[in-house]
Amino acid sequence: MLDRLTPRPGSTHRPKRVGRGPGSGLGKTAGRGVKGQGKRSAGRETPLWFEGGQMPLVRRLPKRGFYSRHRKRHQTVNLAALSDWGDGAEVNPETLAARGLVAAGKGTVKLLGEGEAAKNLVVRVHAASASARSKVEAAGGSVEIIA
Repeated sequence: MLDRLTPRPGSTHRPKRVGRGPGSGLGKTAGRGVKGQGKRSAGRETPLWFEGGQMPLVRRLPKRGFYSRHRKRHQTVNLAALSDWGDGAEVNPETLAARGLVAAGKGTVKLLGEGEAAKNLVVRVHAASASARSKVEAAGGSVEIIA
């Protein structure tokens, strides 16, 4: 059965036979044109960013900026997002993820001080700004840092 399988009619093409004389239409230069880099055997595969030998754009532009590999990237939550939580509520990464304020299991959570704090909030996060900590404590709550 498998030895009799063939491609469907019209789905395959005959290979192009190049360099077989002037009558074939693909003789002499074999469809590659005349002279130049694309004709040579070694230089026809050029990378996408190659610009014909001129100084490439990526090397003409100056280097700018720096990304530290050691930077800690936190998911941030402002106090304004916690304003609708009831007085005395407990806030931690799990409850924040349940309400859709942070992504579950995607790193650390940092509390920022934009907005006003609800009364008696118990906040357990990985980091908190000084303004956020002072606002929560001024409203009678507490901020605990998770190790």
